[in-house]
Amino acid sequence: MHIQINTDKAIQGREDVARFVQDAVIARVGHFAARITRIEAHLGDENADKGGSKDKRCMLEARPEGLRPIAVTHHDATLKLAVSGAATKLRTALEREFGSLDARKP
Repeated sequence: MHIQINTDKAIQGREDVARFVQDAVIARVGHFAARITRIEAHLGDENADKGGSKDKRCMLEARPEGLRPIAVTHHDATLKLAVSGAATKLRTALEREFGSLDARKP
């Protein structure tokens, strides 16, 4: 499972952010790694210099092998909270998708 991270120009500390995203994603959906080819993370600060609550955005898109992409988005006050929230949402979405597929198998 490859994790690709994209940030807008307002995101600082790209290496630390990348490490945190990888750790958060692997911790929550790593057990699905054999079934996922790639996960793309899109991180942004929607208000940039203006500030504001819940203006950090994390969109995660998983590419399950042989299935349509699954995308989730989470907004929060900090980038870490946005990433953690999105990773948790992605786990739930993948559990639902794979669970329904596995239930159909004879």
